[in-house]
Amino acid sequence: MSTAVGQIRLLLVEDVPQVSQYMRGLLNAQSQVKLVDIVSDGGRAATQARQLRPDVVIVDWLLQGRTKGDKVVAQLREAGLGIPVVVLTVPQSPVARNPAAGIHAVLGMPFSGFELVSVVAAAHQAALAATEAAQSRLVTVYAPKGGVGKTTVAFNLAVAVAQGGARTALVDGSLQFGDLRSLLRVPADAPSILDLPTDRIGESDLQDVLWRDPSGIDILLAPPRVEMADMVSVRDMEKAISLLRRLYAVVVVDMPAALGDIPLALLDAADTILEIVTYDSTTIRNTLAVAEAFRAIGYPAAKVQYVVNRADSSGGIDAEDLARALGRVPEHTIVSDGRLVVQANNEGLPFVLANPDAPISRDVARIAAHLAGAAPLAAARR
Repeated sequence: MSTAVGQIRLLLVEDVPQVSQYMRGLLNAQSQVKLVDIVSDGGRAATQARQLRPDVVIVDWLLQGRTKGDKVVAQLREAGLGIPVVVLTVPQSPVARNPAAGIHAVLGMPFSGFELVSVVAAAHQAALAATEAAQSRLVTVYAPKGGVGKTTVAFNLAVAVAQGGARTALVDGSLQFGDLRSLLRVPADAPSILDLPTDRIGESDLQDVLWRDPSGIDILLAPPRVEMADMVSVRDMEKAISLLRRLYAVVVVDMPAALGDIPLALLDAADTILEIVTYDSTTIRNTLAVAEAFRAIGYPAAKVQYVVNRADSSGGIDAEDLARALGRVPEHTIVSDGRLVVQANNEGLPFVLANPDAPISRDVARIAAHLAGAAPLAAARR
């Protein structure tokens, strides 16, 4: 069955003829969505989906046959086809959106043609974005305490990744204080995430807002003033990150220490959390507290990788004691080089470019190579 280029191919699983006829009439009146088939027997839905490969499947949650709607959704998810499923239901039988269970969107009856097409199109776009995002990596650089070199590491890590050939974006997730603004001495009137549209963000919108650093990376800056941080919503950040992941091979986020709604959304979406720790008793205590929180959230152990910064300045704490406290040997280490780091930071330059042969630069380059070469991991959901 041929369809016009750009049309969304829809498979409908519905056993009430009147509903099928109504939906066919709505879809015939537009050109964005093409109805490829109507399956009246829920037991055949997965087979037809495998054969027809639609872009979206709508399943009536209230199927009257032997195979009910919930079973059909489960069978489609278990088939591993990667096709988003929209559940059709009525107010008396509410269903919650739950992508992990195979329910990517919910359409409540009664509905108009506009609502039908909008829901189908949104499910299709979300699936495309997820597929494209799977080809990129989202790395959050986090520390539960300030003063451990987190922002400096995030900046230099992003530059090192870009130097390795991967198109890289850096996000200033410290929305209140804009740590990257301070580090790079960005002008106060430079665009920030607040300059993005509040509804639909396009690639051109993003390109107009990103700060292009001379080091070769693009940076999405935090708002210029502390009180403006409250103007950024979780949805704003999620939309920006989603588009960045479609355009860049690696997205690095410099995180704040506090775990609010936006930081948690970023950590949830991350493929890798690089957590900075130093040989400092307060930092270690905070790191252990956060580790417990991450376990409670449900993050797998492999999602978090520890980076010991200033690894050659133990401060009397033995490396074995640190590993014992963390429950494992940290994955990465970065040595100290105060003179190089301070001079590079004062000039707003990455030390990995100022002196790429320095031991500290080589340490960061090794981490960058590891991250750029690693396969994307499934983002944990809270």
